[in-house]
Amino acid sequence: MEISRVQADSPGRDNRTNRSLNAEWVEITNNTRHGINLDGWTLKDEDGHRYRFNDVRLAGRSTIRIHTGEGRDTRTDLFQDRRNYIWDNHSDTATLRDDRGRTVDTESWGRHHHRR
Repeated sequence: MEISRVQADSPGRDNRTNRSLNAEWVEITNNTRHGINLDGWTLKDEDGHRYRFNDVRLAGRSTIRIHTGEGRDTRTDLFQDRRNYIWDNHSDTATLRDDRGRTVDTESWGRHHHRR
């Protein structure tokens, strides 16, 4: 499991519309051949905003995109249902943890950060 891509800076003006919020996202990829149950896993930013996965199974060799705004969850897209941006455009770290709280992967961007 890895954080495979991050779009922290929503294209266009940051006007907090749902469309703009949903253009901010994090992708998580299951690189194994086996499906993984993400129930209880979390995705967090440096400021402590946390998204908790509920009843989500990620098939083997597949990717799911977690959008910031509101929407209807599907097999390929999940929505945090937030009304404000989460990911800092200039510098932040996304942390993926399993249901036991163990760090599975992190992705950092911006100054003073390096990929761990």
